[in-house]
Amino acid sequence: MLARRLSSTLRRLSLAFPVVAITGPRQSGKTTLARALFADKPYVSLEDPIERAFAEEDPRGFLARFQGGAVFDEAQRWPALFSHLQGLVDADRAPGRFVLTGSQQFGLLAGVTQSLAGRVGMTRLLPLAASEISGVADGSLALDDVLWRGGYPALHTQAVAPGDWYASYVATYLERDVRQVLKVQDLSSFQRFVRLCAGRCGQLLNLSALAGEAGITHTTARAWLSVLESSDVAYLLAPYHRNFGKRLVKTPKLYFVDTGLASWLLGIRAPDMLALHPLRGALFENWVVTEHLKVRCNAGESADLYFWRDNNGVQADLLYEVQTRLQTIEIKSGQTPTSDYIRAGQKSARFAQDEALPPRLVYGGEDSFVRSGVDVRGWRTLGAADDFTDPLA
Repeated sequence: MLARRLSSTLRRLSLAFPVVAITGPRQSGKTTLARALFADKPYVSLEDPIERAFAEEDPRGFLARFQGGAVFDEAQRWPALFSHLQGLVDADRAPGRFVLTGSQQFGLLAGVTQSLAGRVGMTRLLPLAASEISGVADGSLALDDVLWRGGYPALHTQAVAPGDWYASYVATYLERDVRQVLKVQDLSSFQRFVRLCAGRCGQLLNLSALAGEAGITHTTARAWLSVLESSDVAYLLAPYHRNFGKRLVKTPKLYFVDTGLASWLLGIRAPDMLALHPLRGALFENWVVTEHLKVRCNAGESADLYFWRDNNGVQADLLYEVQTRLQTIEIKSGQTPTSDYIRAGQKSARFAQDEALPPRLVYGGEDSFVRSGVDVRGWRTLGAADDFTDPLA
């Protein structure tokens, strides 16, 4: 099994909460991780129709088998589970007793907030971070291959072509989940909508334009995007909320949680196609942003990631708070840190004035150094366990 950085967070929470929950997109490795870390507990998949029928017909009898605890996979498939677990853990609050996993984040969260508030430690497992992919930090994987292949574990542990895997993933998981939640009848419109979203990664979200091109209403576009976001397929990066005396952009930026899925949706079928692709820079920016998101999720922290843009064109691709100060990050996909890159890095922090930490530039090259007050970091540092695993370092 691939080593996952969420493991230490799960162990920590299992010593404090009677229930631990793992959310995240389908095929991100939730089941594998839960079964490996909690191998001493019985495993029950609520996708199994026999187990689910038993649970629905005789919940007391079903749960009587697991007085010592269990791993319940796809827990949202039996919504009544959360109410029953409330009674069990209130009677015996032994830490780490039950482990829940769920692919539809909104489904699992609804049950937790209604019945298990204060009793559950929530975690979120996204596809592999760069630090979890062998070949990134040691130099054997090229950047374009990382962007194109993405981070779903199956693509790094099985002999399967990414094109074949993503085609199956979209058909069997993404479309099924959306159909279950929104009762989508016209799958062709939904497929077109998802591809249009991929074509806008790294851009400010314009729902009206997106809906118009997809041939759907603004309300439908908002509902569909909400499902993509809740299923950890899409990620909306919010603009920073503080006003530094400028008129600010208030629209979020649209990203995909996995660049491999975005690449497939864009029709990129091989890594060498990325070299001249017009969206390569956007995909690299997408990758850097979601690498920071994975670090926060793996540490059990809220994302608290933002971007900055004002009406004068001053912008920071990514920023986050470090105590009372701000860390700004400029993202460039080129392999050579030119003077323009350095100036962009310097400019990205000026809006924050004395509150800014030394600006950081993440680029598509290999070397890391400090130049003209800018902390320049090569893309591989995002995969180095001793360098970039924690953006607060």
